[in-house]
Amino acid sequence: MPVIESKYTPPFYFKNGFISTVYSGLIRRVSLKQERERITLSDGDFLDLDWSYSKKESSKLIILLHGLEGNGQRPYITGAAKLFNESKTDAVCVNFRGCSGEENRFYYSYHSGATQDLVEVIEHAIFNKNYSEIYLKGISLGANIILKYLGEREEIPNQIKAAIAVSAPCCLKGASEELHTFKNKLYHDLFLKDLVKRLKLKQERFPEMITKKEVNSIKKLIDLDNLYTARAHGFNDAIDYYEKCSSHQFLHNIKVPTLIINALNDSFLSPECYPVKKAKKNPNLFLEMPKYGGHSGFIDKANVYYNENRALEFISKG
Repeated sequence: MPVIESKYTPPFYFKNGFISTVYSGLIRRVSLKQERERITLSDGDFLDLDWSYSKKESSKLIILLHGLEGNGQRPYITGAAKLFNESKTDAVCVNFRGCSGEENRFYYSYHSGATQDLVEVIEHAIFNKNYSEIYLKGISLGANIILKYLGEREEIPNQIKAAIAVSAPCCLKGASEELHTFKNKLYHDLFLKDLVKRLKLKQERFPEMITKKEVNSIKKLIDLDNLYTARAHGFNDAIDYYEKCSSHQFLHNIKVPTLIINALNDSFLSPECYPVKKAKKNPNLFLEMPKYGGHSGFIDKANVYYNENRALEFISKG
């Protein structure tokens, strides 16, 4: 499909990508009642799912995936859940392995291309919860997972009707390079601090997998991806991980209506993360590139974000 012309215009002070990103990540608040369910995965690990419901019984469900070091209570996730609940759709906010407040059971955990856990959540929703209409929405890392999931396989369940990917790092190598630039030093250092803290806990539990010296040698995110992410999840190194897990290479094979919303002033995204050519060639792929919005910072009226309203509008038209 042709690229969609965006109508998003935020208040003046949120036209700055840094301000909109920081406000959305640190200041926004959303009140939502959630019920936690723990499911056991096929490998013996677990996922914690945070459910919220429509006032009336619904056969519709939106599955929401968070970003790097996020969780199912982040406002960019609960904001969408609340809006969909108000629109007669149940919501489940997935906490990736180790992101629910409790460390997962194994040395490996989650990464940008780990689609198998999403497969199991979808199967749980269909076979144990009996949802007949399912929508997918992911933010950042979660967006890449959804796009990769939809494009890497020839068949997906008929119950999946549409998907929305927001601030999607379709090219992981390019996005990594952007995160390592001076303009993103604050974000880089915050991510690195949290990830190294978590890796230190892993090292204490699995000293045979990684040494304290190796953990202490990590100075950049790419170091962590080389020493932990790639090794723990079966990749040769960080570059191999980025190449094999980038969703860009799978976009041509997406067969359900899918909307990508990537702001042009998103400092995390490289030029390759705006798949214009892919969108023009695939009738199921819709690409919207607002001028503003930063990284997941599409601030709008009444504490409902533009990308949340667009997601609801997109699936309603489908």
